Amino acid sequence: MSNFSVMIFFFFTLSPFFVKSDYYQRAELLKVPSATFLTSVKSTIDEVKVATSIVSKFVNKFVNSRLLNAINDCVDLLDYTADELSLTLSAIENPNGNDNSTGDRGVDLKAWLSAALGNQETCLDGFEGTNSFVKKVIGGSLQKVTSRVANVLGMVGQVPSNKNSPRDFPAWMKPGDRRLLQAPTSAVSADVVVAMDGSGSFSSVMDAILAAPDYSTRRYVIYVKRGVYKENVDIKKKKWNLMMIGDGMDATIISGNRNFVDAVSAKGFIARDISIENTAGPEKHQAVAVRSDSDLSAFYRCGFRGYQDTLYAHSLRQFYRECRITGTIDYIFGNAAAVFQNCQILAKKGLPNQKNTITAQGRKDPNQSTGFSIQFCNISADSDLLPFVNTTQTYLGRPWKQYSRTVFMQSYMSSVLMPAGWLEWQGDFALSTLYYGEYMNYGPGTGLGSRVKWPGYHQIDSTQAATFTVTQFIDGNLWLPPTGVKFTAGLTV
Repeated sequence: MSNFSVMIFFFFTLSPFFVKSDYYQRAELLKVPSATFLTSVKSTIDEVKVATSIVSKFVNKFVNSRLLNAINDCVDLLDYTADELSLTLSAIENPNGNDNSTGDRGVDLKAWLSAALGNQETCLDGFEGTNSFVKKVIGGSLQKVTSRVANVLGMVGQVPSNKNSPRDFPAWMKPGDRRLLQAPTSAVSADVVVAMDGSGSFSSVMDAILAAPDYSTRRYVIYVKRGVYKENVDIKKKKWNLMMIGDGMDATIISGNRNFVDAVSAKGFIARDISIENTAGPEKHQAVAVRSDSDLSAFYRCGFRGYQDTLYAHSLRQFYRECRITGTIDYIFGNAAAVFQNCQILAKKGLPNQKNTITAQGRKDPNQSTGFSIQFCNISADSDLLPFVNTTQTYLGRPWKQYSRTVFMQSYMSSVLMPAGWLEWQGDFALSTLYYGEYMNYGPGTGLGSRVKWPGYHQIDSTQAATFTVTQFIDGNLWLPPTGVKFTAGLTV
């Protein structure tokens, strides 16, 4: 998580005011009066505008591609923060409005503000190894934004666990998505077809994405026929409701080897039967295949191939089902609220004497509703590591940030894992503030008696585990059913 190298980034009048204020205080969504909350959000948005103006002055001022990309990425990240704060503002001012949410205001506020809190640090991380002058100039302003967002997030009350039936689906999640994900490819009516042989509407995935409508209120389907597409795909945030369907994770592959960041975003993104890989290799160090900032996004039967930092689940709510994720160091990382179900999570052979760490979750504030939940998965060695399992150390994760949170539940763990299970980041950093848990895992790699003895490590019970399920952790019962992606709501299939 030092020098970003990303190939793909998904994303996704007075009297009425008092009525709304009373509503939110009764519902205990806020710890402060609504007027105080709104004032704080508005002043934070103003601070974001100031920071954006400072960073924007450096756009196109340098020829160094890495520095230029870091600057452009920072401008985009501040734009995401502004969007997430605007959604927060709208949710309080217009509680009955349609704002592309789950319909549960409490959890939405937590999700948006948790994302807004982390964007500025991601911006600064992108400047590592570049011109330190730029980082110093913008650093103070970014810190002000972060401090204000943290203050706003702290004003949101504790959100009760969601145990209700599906309701209030967002308008952009249509029931027809279920049919699209469950139907055979031959039965899918795509808006456009991408084919390398020229038989489709486009021969390039990126060209098909650029042709998609902006801010679409309906699902727009791009069918990518089998083949290896050697290109770098950026899905910009205005490309709402895109769905990419391939011919299988081993048949339709988007392949790149970039060593710098592409900053993009797409709301409500869904992918099925496709793989994305970064072929930079272990010697290139960080080699991200996918970076996702797409809220309420789903990846079904997708492959993510790389070495260090393969899948960057950067922020907001994400769901992965029956996917295959491979890598070496921190190959599932970021600060999203992400649930992985029925996935193959495979450690690869890295450089000599290199230790493998599967996760590096980046929660930096205890009020953030983020973390990784890995359930019903298979944790094993990839084929290239199998002959070296006894000489390569592999761990479930390490704490990237102070309040790192990750749980493994009901998953198979092979002998690829070290008995300690988890690895320090540096000394005793975060060992008492992190939250790592294991629940009802099985296989030769689950020797709990030898696990780390950190204050933040827990062998959790069913009540604690339930809080990390699809229903309670990412509110999946409110938005996943219309997508058609299979999911298990709780602890039992």
